Amino acid sequence: MGKTKVAYDEKAIKTLDALEHIRLRTGMYVGRLGDGSHPQDGIYILLKEVIDNSIDEFIMGEGKKIVITRNKNEVTVRDYGRGIPLGKVIECVSKINTGGKYSDDVFQFSVGLNGVGTKAVNALSSEFEVISYRKGEFVQALFRQGKLISKKEGKKAKEKNGTFIRFVPDDQIFKKYRWDEEYIEWRLNFYAYLNSGLTILYNKKEYKSEEGLKDLLAAEIGNEPTLYETVYFKENKIEFALTHTTSYGENYFSFVNGQYTINGGTHESAFKMGILKGINEYGKTSFTGEDVREGLVGAIAIKMKDPVFESQTKNKLGSTEVKTKIVDTVRQQTIIWLQMHPQDAKKLLEKIKINEKLRKELATIKKEAKERAKKVAIRIPKLIDCKIHFDDLKQKRREESSIFLTEGDSAGGAMIQARDVHTQAIFSLKGKPLNVYGLKKDTVYKNEELYNIMSALGVEDGLDGLRYAKVIIATDADVDGMHIRNLLLTYFLHYFEDLVFKGHVYILETPLFRVRNKKETIYCYSEEERNKAVKSLGVNPEVTRFKGLGEISPLEFKQFIGDDMRLIPVQISSMGRVHKILEFLMGKNTPERKAFIIKNLSMEVL
Repeated sequence: MGKTKVAYDEKAIKTLDALEHIRLRTGMYVGRLGDGSHPQDGIYILLKEVIDNSIDEFIMGEGKKIVITRNKNEVTVRDYGRGIPLGKVIECVSKINTGGKYSDDVFQFSVGLNGVGTKAVNALSSEFEVISYRKGEFVQALFRQGKLISKKEGKKAKEKNGTFIRFVPDDQIFKKYRWDEEYIEWRLNFYAYLNSGLTILYNKKEYKSEEGLKDLLAAEIGNEPTLYETVYFKENKIEFALTHTTSYGENYFSFVNGQYTINGGTHESAFKMGILKGINEYGKTSFTGEDVREGLVGAIAIKMKDPVFESQTKNKLGSTEVKTKIVDTVRQQTIIWLQMHPQDAKKLLEKIKINEKLRKELATIKKEAKERAKKVAIRIPKLIDCKIHFDDLKQKRREESSIFLTEGDSAGGAMIQARDVHTQAIFSLKGKPLNVYGLKKDTVYKNEELYNIMSALGVEDGLDGLRYAKVIIATDADVDGMHIRNLLLTYFLHYFEDLVFKGHVYILETPLFRVRNKKETIYCYSEEERNKAVKSLGVNPEVTRFKGLGEISPLEFKQFIGDDMRLIPVQISSMGRVHKILEFLMGKNTPERKAFIIKNLSMEVL
């Protein structure tokens, strides 16, 4: 039978109200929806959009304090800026392409240039309230799901100028969600680092920074040893900080008008180029960027008019006109710092020479590893790739792609049958990977499995070659599975920590129990869920404990890696914390670790 034809006439053409469009196409405005378990989930973007407006006031020299509260799912933000002009309050929070940020005289450096941010918060909130205070007068408006419910205006002589926003993310859009205090605090700390002199109060806790990006690097690095004291420079439109640690790889934090550009962009590239040029000019050398940046940790923040981002979520800067200015400024200031700190400059140049020597030694090992891999197989052993790497949808669907690192052939076999062949790849581990903590990078090339994992992901030369948006660790929920998970995380954090810091690594959560009777099957992810399921299904339901992923049939597995897949993002609050945890868990301090386990086991028994 053929498909039923649908008439394409005037009735098929729909015109949506702007806020209705936001609710219908939410992803276009806030990126991912999520459930609050990831810092880039929609609820945090809503909070960011509101705070951004308050930050813009501070940048323009208006208001040095922002007060934020959260009570369950309700959030309020009160700034002490100029306040929205009273005659335009409703339009500014409900009419797309309405706002003061189109005027360079009023807002010179702003992230929200397209007049969408607060409107998206309004449209995606079950309840949204705005109050603007100006010169003793106020206008108040209440909305529900973007629709105006009431408006009030009057006089409040004692209220200082500024804007108050209250919103509750709509559970019709975000479904079941929860706020994570750690993600909120992480974002507020960044705001403080980027805006020296600003005080943020969140549920009465104060966030403030005196030395901006220098404080940011200190917090991120923690107690990890550095080669020299942090280089720090700040002027009106550019601020940067940098130092070298003893770790592998390089790490950057880049910002435009206060917006964290997690995927970098032209300003971050220019920052790297300026450092390289400055060091080479000072040392009269011709070092490569790779050798100069090994172990480098840096942060750069710029202010510019009309920044061009790749999307509404503004994760990567595309503007090219700032590149020359940044390169020149960073180059000059790097040279000045090196001239003023000759002993530190000497240590840095010696480190770069060592990096160069190690890179050349590693090049030989790399070549041998690649030749060895070619003899074994044309393709990467144990990798079952997904089709986006072979068809015309490659670029369009890269963000949908994922690779599962599975424990053994039995689990891998079930997942291969259950997966989406277009977007999901499977890599089956041979056994427990090597504990690489404290080992040199040549280990990756000398160990066949570690080399194959790196090759499968495409991260040998950094994240630019990453072949999958999500790297998902899928191991059994037992002691061996947890050990393998920790070994893989150690591998990534030791050699490719940017993979984790940029939010690409996840843990697959699969059910521990299946509870069923003749009519219904319930999958449970904890003993508590199992007990509830047993109770709800009545007398003597069948209870199965999944000991390993290989025990789950392909038909069952399909739902656990489909649309309802449960992923736990691997999030690290700071680089310094990473090295402290790895040293404790994976280092050679066996007696200390044993004492910790015994103590905590005893406490649990008590």
